[in-house]
Amino acid sequence: MIKKKPAKFNIVMLVDDSEVDNFINLKMIEGCNFAEKIYTHTSGRSGIEFLRSLSMNPQILSQLLPEIIFLDINMPVMDGFAFVKEFDKLPIEVVKHCKIIVLTSSINPEDIANSKRSDSIVRYVNKPLSRETLMGIENPARAEKNG
Repeated sequence: MIKKKPAKFNIVMLVDDSEVDNFINLKMIEGCNFAEKIYTHTSGRSGIEFLRSLSMNPQILSQLLPEIIFLDINMPVMDGFAFVKEFDKLPIEVVKHCKIIVLTSSINPEDIANSKRSDSIVRYVNKPLSRETLMGIENPARAEKNG
């Protein structure tokens, strides 16, 4: 029996109002064995509410919290920057555990500049996700274990 290589990350989350983009990115993440579990949210509001509810339950927090959040900027009701503003108000253990990667079709220099102002946003990449982008994202926790 062939043993499947462990995924690069345990859990990632996609937050994008486009179900088509979520589907394409989900398939890329699965195809690259990038994550064991993938959560998808079609609004910034549902994504932040999900993280809030997790943060209220410390017993399950470490098992269900995503390590990477792929976040679209241009969404109705709560855009990506409003999401980050709310995210930064979450308990410190959530904020420190989750790294946000802006995944957008925007090439607006103002969006790029705004993303650089947040400590929670670690990268800014254009849609759709590619194998090269995913392979370039390091997991410090797994690197320490494997290194």
